[in-house]
Amino acid sequence: MALLIATQALASDAPTFTGRPSITDGDTIRIGDTRIRLHGIDTPEAKQTCLRRDGSVYRCGDMATFALAALIEEHWVACRQTDKDRYGRIVAVCFTGPMNLNAEMVKSGWALAYRKYSNDYVEQEASAKAAKRGMWQGRFVKPWEWRRGKRLHQ
Repeated sequence: MALLIATQALASDAPTFTGRPSITDGDTIRIGDTRIRLHGIDTPEAKQTCLRRDGSVYRCGDMATFALAALIEEHWVACRQTDKDRYGRIVAVCFTGPMNLNAEMVKSGWALAYRKYSNDYVEQEASAKAAKRGMWQGRFVKPWEWRRGKRLHQ
């Protein structure tokens, strides 16, 4: 029980960033001059393509960006920092009101749980996969594999 309390205290002491964001891509936003990478998730890259169930190609990286923009709309976002990445971006869990944007992106199927850094969104990923939401409707290369050069072969 003491560990849980200490963890909650740490989380509430974490730096927070709030404001109306601009969307960089499906897992990155900017509030003012601060670049924020959404913690524990990974979305397709901007130029990444995926295959629909019928085999047609679509730009799933763009779709992930549009999905995040649709969640945020014109709302203000509050982000709680969890870390800083190697590119100097703040890594954070972000919310619009009570909605956890990180979790919603995975649940909608436009992001994967980024297990290399966190297991926080594994359940949401399983739900999206079972329901064939977002990228799960067809075939795709995991974003971290795509960045290393792996591509879909039709």
